[in-house]
Amino acid sequence: MKERTAGTNPGGGSRTGRNLPAAIAVGLGLGALVLISLYTVKELFLLVVVAAVGVGVMELVRAFAARGIHVPGVPVLAGLVTMQAAAYWGGGVWLLGTFVVFAFVLLVWRMFTGGTDGYVRDASASVFLLFYPALLAGFVALLLAPPDGSHRVVVFIAVTVASDTGGYAAGVLFGRHPMSVISPKKTWEGFAGSVVACTAVGAWLVTWLLGGAWWQGALLGALAAVLATAGDLIESMIKRDLGIKDLGTILPGHGGLMDRLDSLVATLLPVWLLLALFV
Repeated sequence: MKERTAGTNPGGGSRTGRNLPAAIAVGLGLGALVLISLYTVKELFLLVVVAAVGVGVMELVRAFAARGIHVPGVPVLAGLVTMQAAAYWGGGVWLLGTFVVFAFVLLVWRMFTGGTDGYVRDASASVFLLFYPALLAGFVALLLAPPDGSHRVVVFIAVTVASDTGGYAAGVLFGRHPMSVISPKKTWEGFAGSVVACTAVGAWLVTWLLGGAWWQGALLGALAAVLATAGDLIESMIKRDLGIKDLGTILPGHGGLMDRLDSLVATLLPVWLLLALFV
């Protein structure tokens, strides 16, 4: 959930400080890419995921390097690709096993590339990036693998986008009470907007696309709103610790890809789990 309190932007543009037309155009373009790949050849969507998360990984690698934390991009990216394939064709056990293998690879890799100074720091950061976002992104493949996997992925993306959109709108219109010192421009009013939007979208799509009960979709949506907000705050913590505003500039009006993926990766596991239980 990325909303902002209402106010005037001295530099012009929207009241939130975002380039809103550019943000909408980018969002529509990404949405079209997702839907076309999902409903033509599902494996193409996996390539889209790998490309997007791979860029996000490299944004984090560069941000860490600016603070003297060295993460080797090549093995992390190799782990990302392998975990996607393992999850899609092998399932959850293969996803977990691949993660463990590449975590060990990263520990050994650091032994031979940087000496003893900073080993714990660099190795910990490397395994962290292998988990966040690479391992979490593997749950996209688990969502996609069943025959109705395309619908499941649409539900996952839609409820997460609803969190962002509902929080943004409610925060601009009604935001008065900051949620957290971590990200003081996020408000409780915006969070309420996220919950309402996610619950409504979840109830609608789970019944329409997957044949589930409305209350199952509503529960999924409400949980997604909470975790999308948590994912956004986690990303804010990372950026505050690294002393940066955005992790990149690749998406006009949005920032870096990880600035868009933070809520998505946080909601993946619970959405996958609830859909596996309900559908």
